[in-house]
Amino acid sequence: MTLNPQLRAFLDEVEAAGLPKLNELTPAEGRQQARDGLELIGAGPDVSVVENFTIPTGAGEMRGRRYEPARPAGTVLWIHGGGWVICDLDTHDAMCRMLALASGFRVIGIDYRRAPEDPFPAPLDDAWDALSWVAAHHDDGPLVLGGDSAGGNLAAVCTHRARDRAGPAIALQVLVYPVTDHDFATDSYRAHGSGRDTFLTTDEMIWFWNQYAPDKMARENPEMSPLRAASLSGLPPAIVVTAEYDPLRDEGLAYVERLREAGNEVIHHHYDDMVHAFFSFVNAIPRGNDAVAQVGREIRTRVSG
Repeated sequence: MTLNPQLRAFLDEVEAAGLPKLNELTPAEGRQQARDGLELIGAGPDVSVVENFTIPTGAGEMRGRRYEPARPAGTVLWIHGGGWVICDLDTHDAMCRMLALASGFRVIGIDYRRAPEDPFPAPLDDAWDALSWVAAHHDDGPLVLGGDSAGGNLAAVCTHRARDRAGPAIALQVLVYPVTDHDFATDSYRAHGSGRDTFLTTDEMIWFWNQYAPDKMARENPEMSPLRAASLSGLPPAIVVTAEYDPLRDEGLAYVERLREAGNEVIHHHYDDMVHAFFSFVNAIPRGNDAVAQVGREIRTRVSG
């Protein structure tokens, strides 16, 4: 299928702006460019309670943000994407608001440490500490763990840790176009890693990985590349979202296949007219709104209190 017409218009607008690629910027410049993109997304809907707070971690206090609808049925811990380098609570604010309303669950976003100042395992350890804290302090319903892109990577690895360390109990994992491997030679990288029909390039993904895990040999570690884990058995039921025009498409599809082969329940949604990042670019890309609403409905209906 060809690109969604509204997405095509969005990509044309981005191209016309003449923005440099992330791999041409410093991490600080990349973060500012991501914040500037908030103008394209706009504000999210009102939620009954939106509260900034802090979570204690092994490295100190970490900022969090709680989105709480009336009478939440449980909690979603959401780990934002951004290649472990860019993005923050604000870049994913509108999406988290929409997810809270669509699911009826409390959504908690976290501002984990980012590379290159804090490379692997710092972002992962922060995500794990946040998961443990949320499980202990929000035990009034099921716990869902989710994330997009690099956040999907951290969420996936945290489910492995929870399995291997006897908890916390995770009722459902939500992985949105997750990073599951460090292989830049897949068919989807070759087809969609450059050109006008992509939002994320191969060069940008190489740049992200170089910030997060400079030692290329170390990337074999399944705590960086969860697709390479010896076993994916005994993991929580999963919702996985992939996009056709995404260099990460094939590693997402491979992760779905391995989850199913290992006997896990998997709901897979493939958006064949979308690019990477569409799920967080709500408002700017209306199909992102649709995808967030669909994931929210499935959390609501498949995870009971």
